[in-house]
Amino acid sequence: MSTLINIDNGGTLTDICVWDGAGFTFTKTLTTPHDLSECLFAGIEKVSASLYGEADTERLLHATQHIRYSTTQGTNALVERRGPMIGILTTLPELEIALRKTEAEQVLFDDLVGDRILTLDPDAPAEEVEFEVVQQVNRLTTLGAARVVVAGSSPEEEQRLRTVLLRKFPRHLLGSIPLIYSWDLAGDREDARRVWSCILNSFLHPTMERFLYGAERRLKEYRVSNPLLVYRNDGASSRVAKSVALKTYSSGPRGGLEGTAALARAYGLSRVVMMDIGGTTTDVGVVEGERVDVQERGAIKGVPISYPMSNVHSRGVGGSSVIAVEDGRITVGPQSVGAAPGPACFGFGGKQATITDVNLLLGVLDADTYLDGTFRLDAARSRAVITESVAEPLGISLEEALVRMEQAYFEAVSAAFADQVDDDTTLAAFGGAGPMSATGAARPAGVRKVLIPRSAAVFSALGISFSDVGKTYEVGISEPTTASATATYRDLLARAGRDMFQEGYALADCTADWELIVEDVDGSQLLRAPYVEGSPADHPGHFASLRLTVTAPLSQPDLVPDEPVAPAAAPVAGTREVRSAADRVDTVPVHVLDQLSPGHTGEGPAIVEGPFFTARVLPGWSFRVTAAGDLVLDDLS
Repeated sequence: MSTLINIDNGGTLTDICVWDGAGFTFTKTLTTPHDLSECLFAGIEKVSASLYGEADTERLLHATQHIRYSTTQGTNALVERRGPMIGILTTLPELEIALRKTEAEQVLFDDLVGDRILTLDPDAPAEEVEFEVVQQVNRLTTLGAARVVVAGSSPEEEQRLRTVLLRKFPRHLLGSIPLIYSWDLAGDREDARRVWSCILNSFLHPTMERFLYGAERRLKEYRVSNPLLVYRNDGASSRVAKSVALKTYSSGPRGGLEGTAALARAYGLSRVVMMDIGGTTTDVGVVEGERVDVQERGAIKGVPISYPMSNVHSRGVGGSSVIAVEDGRITVGPQSVGAAPGPACFGFGGKQATITDVNLLLGVLDADTYLDGTFRLDAARSRAVITESVAEPLGISLEEALVRMEQAYFEAVSAAFADQVDDDTTLAAFGGAGPMSATGAARPAGVRKVLIPRSAAVFSALGISFSDVGKTYEVGISEPTTASATATYRDLLARAGRDMFQEGYALADCTADWELIVEDVDGSQLLRAPYVEGSPADHPGHFASLRLTVTAPLSQPDLVPDEPVAPAAAPVAGTREVRSAADRVDTVPVHVLDQLSPGHTGEGPAIVEGPFFTARVLPGWSFRVTAAGDLVLDDLS
């Protein structure tokens, strides 16, 4: 079994990409927010029909080594504040102040924790501490806490509290409450980062657990023995039972970044800005020197966490973002209509305008070929919604409204990445709505070259192909001595061996990368260096930890490099009437990417229909088809 299935579950559409060792097969399906496993299996069935000529879900699943799954559920749960109330039991007297330093932290703390933080005196007599622990936990649950973070000043202090809590609140009783111990989740000695990591993880955990275990149960109905793997925001995958909920946050954009890094290597690009436009957001990240830009200590919603994270910024601008009128001006997002009800033209009852509706009425989209003809759009519904919500409030014609809405959308998308652009930047545009807006957003940001991969519509799912099964650990060294570091090393090695065995791999068949990390008391990093057993780790007055990354390699594709190809005029498959101004409609040539060959070229205005996407080439831009079948667009102005 060498087949790998990659799935990127978005707010509006779910992407499925299959790598069989020789090539990619991919498709898209509407996300079903009421039951995410429904769109997952609908997508697998749909892609099996592309592979075999007829739908055969069981055949595909039994030929598959792993299913790697990325989902926005954690991201959406945090945006919508859809999760349990969190309580904190701590021995750190100034912890609440440390957790509320910035406005972003204050907002998130109030929403997730509120007044559910109680402090213990660790120096009190043991019997008093034991009595107080019970009283405080009972009080937290009375205040509504469904999960409790236990935060001590050291692992040893938390272990003493754990002993009391296990005795007083045994796990087998109905009255037990899920507890998470901060030093178990992260070996980070900076208290605020470590506790914030626990708060966020506790909040995301139930949502992720319900869905992912539900998906696993459905897989077992097909007698699938290989586990479902969760793709993480550190670029690796692990089985559901061995995954940390916090590491699923923003995992889809990490897939896009890994794919962008592969493009940078294939095309020899020094700096690439990723622009991934989905239904709800535009995700932006940078690949510099063919490497993904990663923050050593990441942040979520402006809140610091203990884990590394790819440096991705999301803006509420997508194909399903609401375009409305506020105070006499056109606004774009951040509210989204999602997959249900979706854009008005979907015909599911949507009553708010989106760029999808705009592009349908402008003539950029064809009602009969959307999603490769699997879904028909309703122009009459778009016309009614835009007239009512934009044209009439502004006192302008429908035609003028369409042009101004498109320009507002271009400007909103451009603003999402303009601060990342320099003279040597290439914009990699993908996602279902990325190619449609690439040239319109690139020029205001100063970008003169755009790369649209042939697999743009599912590129984040394809990017997951450039990942392996892996685990990352970071544990603090209890004393600044070589002996203590060696003991930590051996404990981590044993832990990794158990975990990788449960993933289905022997540790001897994996690669292991060790790092020694030394930080100051304020959490700033002083040293990050390779580590081997027995190396000195003497850094008195500072915090030292060991980080171990264990990787079991999976087969990965090789992208075709950008080699010179003799140019030829791209054949035209048809034309489309596209409105370019309130009083002007142009006859624009339409090219079908699957009918073009490497070397085919053309100039805007033009439309290139790719698999599940529409690329718009505005006037003043040229395009060429590369040796890999991708599109490169250059600004001729």
